[in-house]
Amino acid sequence: MARVRFIGPEPVTVPELGGREIQPDQVVEVPDARYPGYVCQPGTWEPVEEPAAGGTVIPKKTAAKSAAKEA
Repeated sequence: MARVRFIGPEPVTVPELGGREIQPDQVVEVPDARYPGYVCQPGTWEPVEEPAAGGTVIPKKTAAKSAAKEA
């Protein structure tokens, strides 16, 4: 999870963070995939900790095993 600091002047409620009330100068964790949506608002949020390199790892699907028996 990435971290950002709220730099607005008054507390805000952030629905994406479970409806939490965020106070000025509070650091919060945000999903890595949503990090750009916060830091693109430099008058409201500032970066603290960027997402981990490579982001979320999605497991690759493996091919199904052959049902035919080898002779």
